[in-house]
Amino acid sequence: MSLEIQNLHVRIEEREILHGVDLKVDKDQIHALMGPNGSGKSTLANTIMGNPNYEVTEGKILFNGEDLTEADPDERARAGLFLAFQYPATIPGVSVANFLRMAMNARREEPIKVKEFGKILGENVDLLKIDRAFTKRYLNEGFSGGEKKRAEILQMAMLKPEVAILDETDSGLDIDALRIVSEGVNSLRGPEMGALIITHYRRILDYVKPDFVHIMLDGRVVREGGAELAEELEEKGYDFIREEVAANAG
Repeated sequence: MSLEIQNLHVRIEEREILHGVDLKVDKDQIHALMGPNGSGKSTLANTIMGNPNYEVTEGKILFNGEDLTEADPDERARAGLFLAFQYPATIPGVSVANFLRMAMNARREEPIKVKEFGKILGENVDLLKIDRAFTKRYLNEGFSGGEKKRAEILQMAMLKPEVAILDETDSGLDIDALRIVSEGVNSLRGPEMGALIITHYRRILDYVKPDFVHIMLDGRVVREGGAELAEELEEKGYDFIREEVAANAG
């Protein structure tokens, strides 16, 4: 059970952003994708989830063996993919609880019963140490950065995706908000969920230890390794990767 990216080429208008990306995330693994601004990380996340602004010109996106390259975003979500956005949308007039119930129903044949939903919601707010009153507030309206992330992690816990993609979800977070995200991911990680954490910085990886680290530069994954690769990157910066790539190209 896995998400597999094969030789993915993606462009926006006439400009190619991804130049043949290969990546595989199994359901029981945590992967980190790191790279500087403009390297193509968010383009990859948006393409995986089916953002129509990104055109796949070559390659495939497979999920559990099924080709989702041309699938609509809702089909991908129903299949078990989840994307935590860098800038989550605000939905005035819709409470966190009602939004979660609608999201769960979108993946079910029959609407979830109120009592069953309440039980699952209660279990997850307890797991994530969230005040139950939080779920009555309108989604992201007036939320702090940490509260927005808390809402996304709660959504992830309720939907139980097979693979979750966290697109720079640590960007701009203070240490408390970062801890909320990290504790949420750690409490949900295990044999039933894999995750791809897309980030500039190592700091979230101090809290969520990845099984694999991938480095992206100029629309390509140029280096892969274990958690120690993130430490090396923190120490040396991206220039040593660029030098390696240039040396190999020469």
